[in-house]
Amino acid sequence: MKKEFKGRVICAGSCTAPALVSHGGFNTLASFQMAIMFGDKKVKCGDQNNPDLYKKPMIGTALCLPETIGSTTGGMILYTVCAAGKAPACMLFSKPIDSLAASGAILADVWTDSSMPVIDELGEDFIEYVQDGMMITVAEDGTVTVED
Repeated sequence: MKKEFKGRVICAGSCTAPALVSHGGFNTLASFQMAIMFGDKKVKCGDQNNPDLYKKPMIGTALCLPETIGSTTGGMILYTVCAAGKAPACMLFSKPIDSLAASGAILADVWTDSSMPVIDELGEDFIEYVQDGMMITVAEDGTVTVED
């Protein structure tokens, strides 16, 4: 079964990847700290306060979130993860993206060879519907298709 959601394009692009879902806020620094500081090649989530994601590999996934939370370093962390080739395939937000996450994603899009589509405002129905492992396809126009 397929279900489509339409969001606002922050960074255009297309991809297909398995969903990794957080129902709580995503702390960018805590989540990517192990990958950046200690070279974790699987990019496992290091945020022990996020039971949905903790210790799960994030690289190459469709990271589905309500919003980001935490440090003002969030934008630079996203940029660094993309520059290092350790990014999720895409980031999909049910709520409007915050300015820090948006700035990091946009800088990565402009300044690196990374292609990480970022779509926000997908709605509460999106985050309630999507589950880990569902296949996500992102289109250039912000359409997100979820297949179970």
